[in-house]
Amino acid sequence: MLTVGVDVGGTSVRASVVDPRGAVLDTLRVPTPDTGEELDSAIADVVRGLALRHPVAAVGLAVAGFVSEDRRVVRFAPHLAWRHVAVADRIAARVELPVVLEHDANAAAIAEQRFGAAAGARVAALVALGTGIGGALVIDGEVFRGAYGVAPELGHLRLVPDGRPCPCGKRGCWERYCSGTALVSTVRELQERGDGTAGPLLDESTPLTGVRVARAAEEGDPLARRAMRELARWLGEGLALVADVYDPEVVVIAGGVSGSAHLFLGEARKHYAKALTGAGHRPLARIAVAKRGDDAGMVGAATLAREHVVAHQVTGR
Repeated sequence: MLTVGVDVGGTSVRASVVDPRGAVLDTLRVPTPDTGEELDSAIADVVRGLALRHPVAAVGLAVAGFVSEDRRVVRFAPHLAWRHVAVADRIAARVELPVVLEHDANAAAIAEQRFGAAAGARVAALVALGTGIGGALVIDGEVFRGAYGVAPELGHLRLVPDGRPCPCGKRGCWERYCSGTALVSTVRELQERGDGTAGPLLDESTPLTGVRVARAAEEGDPLARRAMRELARWLGEGLALVADVYDPEVVVIAGGVSGSAHLFLGEARKHYAKALTGAGHRPLARIAVAKRGDDAGMVGAATLAREHVVAHQVTGR
């Protein structure tokens, strides 16, 4: 059975046909429109385009936002136009196929648990390091969503009391210290404290971004390397909290920052091993880099759509 997975992002809508082994067979992409009605149309257009070329049976949508517990409604998506919208039903009516919604981190975790770095793991956590931090947990092959569909919100664990302000309204959230945005903040703080010398990284003619910091660290820039060490420290501290609560078998590090994992993951593992409650007297979770990359959200959403159809065929409902 072939299904379509759609990654609904703030910049683009990407849709792929995915087979039962998690292989991507075909992809279409369009820019993300500004209004909800236009967004519905864009998603329907790419799905119909793929359905003309492949015999697809269902659609899964991976969305960066709060999804209702029944996976029918997008309650809030900060970079999209939907607010308390029954997206699954609206898209299903347009494409005449079953549609399932899922938070994008949950969808990525399913892809990694089924076909990637956490394949076969009974308890697997995913930590997506990007502009912020996305989190997901899969237990016995099922996504843990909490009572109202929004768990686990790992990026807003308070790691540093009275720390950096976060757009969520709190201070000291994990993602303020361990993300692409955090790398920029760390470089600025190191510079202000006089812990870094001026160099190409601080050239104001080019915007300072997490990508620039990572590239400079790759090239051996001392200030960027220090920022990476700080990220490694806070990643390890946060992973210890995740392990204390969930006791996962594996933690998958995903997101754009994971592309620089070779610069920080080894040191992060050391911090994690020291900060974990009962360190030295319990097994350590395996910490691995995601294998499915940018396709993970689409693959996971398509997989969940396939499983939804199979479940309804079995129950007859």
